[in-house]
Amino acid sequence: MYSKKTMKSALESMLFVWGEPLPVKDAAAVLEADRKEVRALLEELQAEYEQEGRGIRIREVNGAFQYVTHVENELFIEKLCTPVKVRRLSQAALEVLAIVAYRQPVTRGEIDSIRGIKSERVIEGLIAKDMIGVCGRSEGVGRPLLYGTTDEFLKKFGFATIKDLPDIADFDELRPDVDEDALGDENRQLALEFDITGSIADENQ
Repeated sequence: MYSKKTMKSALESMLFVWGEPLPVKDAAAVLEADRKEVRALLEELQAEYEQEGRGIRIREVNGAFQYVTHVENELFIEKLCTPVKVRRLSQAALEVLAIVAYRQPVTRGEIDSIRGIKSERVIEGLIAKDMIGVCGRSEGVGRPLLYGTTDEFLKKFGFATIKDLPDIADFDELRPDVDEDALGDENRQLALEFDITGSIADENQ
């Protein structure tokens, strides 16, 4: 059995090398340790990075952990990486993504009904970007495919789990008159067509 200090050091190295979110079960297997113990160590490291105001943070994504840069350092990162090409989601893509995020699992027919327009190509585009995916089939007539968000969606918008989505209990309808230019970077705004506002951390990875 490795010491706590050794395991924390090993976890930092694994997070750095792995790049993608590192599942707790995989880290536990490598360390030959209990998953609960490894999760506790990762959460301890996560807290230490935040308390010390470090430029690197540890973010959880669906039971996995990943190194990301501190959101407040975005300006410096942009200067370092300029010029960069930012691939923005279209207004149609944001509409569909918001519907899927908040109503998942949802069928294409339900998405079309809410938007009042066919969404097949938009859905295909979001699947290609790995923002949404097929998560089953409906029990309705014809058993249409059901769509839900992916881990890539969580990473893109800075959420640990889908439960972190902003509450939309008071918003029941989409707004067709939203001006995309007034919405800002889609990495900072979710469910824009639901009239939700507020900052969301960038991935900054």
